[in-house]
Amino acid sequence: MSKKNNNGQKPAKEFVFQKKNYLFLFIGIAFIALGFILMSGGGSDDPEVFNPEIYNFRRIRLAPTLILIGLGIQVYAILLNPHKKKKE
Repeated sequence: MSKKNNNGQKPAKEFVFQKKNYLFLFIGIAFIALGFILMSGGGSDDPEVFNPEIYNFRRIRLAPTLILIGLGIQVYAILLNPHKKKKE
């Protein structure tokens, strides 16, 4: 059964997420993608030769930090309520 309001009309359907939510979702995806891009590479062409480049700052600290920031932005974007009225 469909619910009707006082006037006998069906309520207007609207999306849960608004433009602001999607903006933050795409920003979070960009942070996560950048983190994975920065984490890639550092291998060696010869498997017998060790390449210490795998343990540099970019791959060990910066990239995982960007991924965690991106995940935090994603959680914020999901929990953001664009319909909330500001209290004055």
